[in-house]
Amino acid sequence: MQKIIHVDMDAFYASIEQRDNLQLRGKAVIVAWSARRSVVCAASYEARAFGVRSAMPAVHARRLCPDAIFVPPDFPRYREVSRRVHSILQRHTDLIEPLSLDEAYLDVTENKLGLATATLVARSIREQIRTELGLTASAGVAPNKFLAKLASDWRKPDGLFVIQPDEIDAFLLPLRVERLPGVGKVTGEKLKNLGIQTIADLRNLKLSVLEAQFGRYGARLHELARGIDNNRVVPNRSTQSISVEDTLEEDLTLAGTQPMIRRLAEKLWLASRKEPRIARTVVLKLKTSEFKILTRSHTPASPPSSCEELIGIALQLQERVHLNPKQRYRLVGVGLSNFREPEELLEQPTLFE
Repeated sequence: MQKIIHVDMDAFYASIEQRDNLQLRGKAVIVAWSARRSVVCAASYEARAFGVRSAMPAVHARRLCPDAIFVPPDFPRYREVSRRVHSILQRHTDLIEPLSLDEAYLDVTENKLGLATATLVARSIREQIRTELGLTASAGVAPNKFLAKLASDWRKPDGLFVIQPDEIDAFLLPLRVERLPGVGKVTGEKLKNLGIQTIADLRNLKLSVLEAQFGRYGARLHELARGIDNNRVVPNRSTQSISVEDTLEEDLTLAGTQPMIRRLAEKLWLASRKEPRIARTVVLKLKTSEFKILTRSHTPASPPSSCEELIGIALQLQERVHLNPKQRYRLVGVGLSNFREPEELLEQPTLFE
């Protein structure tokens, strides 16, 4: 049986700021740009107590927590700390799958130090991060990736939670279905209409019913309700692209999609800051009322260096859509692709001139 650990740094960006500035410790800290349309990159737990969350508009965060200290993000510094965290993880296993700058899966079915249990490995990792980096991490230990990720969130911050194989049902069945990956607002509403509120309820639904309601994802729900996840830890998995999209409440003209493009670009920028690699290409996706999909892309001479720059490129791509001005659209998406290592961009500037 696999032994999987999910390591998740606690309020990573905000914690680095508090570590490096004594005056910020114990204070409500919000990492965000000062621009009017900025979004929250991270919030300390002191700020989270007021309801501040990542990706929230900064103006809304300020209303929730007027005494918060706003700090501009320093992503080169965060990436360097992330590299140091990764070097600690590598002492224990080579089977590491980074999800972002601040979290990763580890397969420690066999570990380099010969520790007797995965729990001891997780304790060792958390202690080394605390001692060497002055930061805290939460960890979940379980027989698969799905359960390990649930476990790491169970005792945050600075927590360790272990799900043994014989404890899976006792842990999983009482949880609400919204805790399952992929169950968002739409899927959650569908499940609610079927009378499904907990994972125990979900387990009672036949596979055929789930597939009829949710297609291929129905089979995935059937497995998750039983604590089954056969996905392996894949080392060195490189991000190919990331994107965000949304279906409009009512079909709009091209000009009418601008506010949505701005909001999606802000959300995408925040997501991209958690990637160790840097994207070079910006993509705009539109779906017409007739379900025709249009895409426009642009690779600038240098990668977008700010949220405002990304928004500007996305809006420029909108100008390259030459359909009837009366044409209406039902979906908008903004994406990033063509990811590169930061060192590659620095060492090979001539490639992008």
